[in-house]
Amino acid sequence: MIRFVFKRFLGLIPTLLVIIVASFLIIRLAPGSPFTQDRAVPKSVLVEIEAKYGLDKPLPVQLGHYLMRLAHGDFGPSTKYPQRSVNEIIAEGLPITLTLSLVALAWALLVGVGAGIIGAVRQNSKWDQAAMAFAMLGISIPTFVLGPLLVLLFSLHWYLLPPGGFGEWRHVILPGITLGTAYAAYFARLTRAGLLEVTRSDYIRTAHAKGLPESTVIFRHMLRGGLLPVVTFLGPAIAHLMVGSVIVEKIFNIPGIGPYFVDAAFNRDYGLVMGIVVLESALLLMMNLLVDVMYAVLDPRIRLQGAP
Repeated sequence: MIRFVFKRFLGLIPTLLVIIVASFLIIRLAPGSPFTQDRAVPKSVLVEIEAKYGLDKPLPVQLGHYLMRLAHGDFGPSTKYPQRSVNEIIAEGLPITLTLSLVALAWALLVGVGAGIIGAVRQNSKWDQAAMAFAMLGISIPTFVLGPLLVLLFSLHWYLLPPGGFGEWRHVILPGITLGTAYAAYFARLTRAGLLEVTRSDYIRTAHAKGLPESTVIFRHMLRGGLLPVVTFLGPAIAHLMVGSVIVEKIFNIPGIGPYFVDAAFNRDYGLVMGIVVLESALLLMMNLLVDVMYAVLDPRIRLQGAP
């Protein structure tokens, strides 16, 4: 297993490097400048500012300098917030975004996997129809509609939860539900499909023939193979949760990295955009590595296929 994980980890390094170089070139080659958005800047002043941030050098030299800083864990300065570095901005907003994403993921797994199990065990029953109706509803309602609806009900009508902000656990419940409901629907459909597929397997028939209780068959045998589609979807889902949190953070006025990313894109803040892109790319690759490990644990044949 250690050799399997190590090989997968080594494969992430060139992938991340390609993402960094491609993102850097795309951002820098796009028309415009971070210093010419709001008002015309005299050419002499523009030259001095570009020299301060190293933008007067050739693009390969800029890329080399950026990779050197990145190797030391330095994302560089921010042109939008000159008094703060990109590291400081990310350190302030990332824990909040991660908290929101984890709450949303927990909600999605709890509700989605539970609904999928009910739908598979009670196939074609009213319980199955209700679970799949929830899944279809969750996929159909966008977050910018679901969020205000939840605020209207739980904050303005029933006064149970705060409508926005961040400070205590109650503030992340509504945003977490808003962000995670769509993914709960996907998890429900994937869980149901995976469980229905393994239900027809020989080892499940054998478990039933041995007289094992239904709960034991489900949780000790069916889930091990039935959750493989869910595990496969986990990596992209976590990445989408972080990206999708931009809208939710705006709706609920949460000070995560989402609002910073939007402002940085509009203001062409090269350093901040690159910092968030690199960070989220690294997190996505690490989540995919974790998914590979979980997949190998659930299905040992994956490790054998990856062996030399």
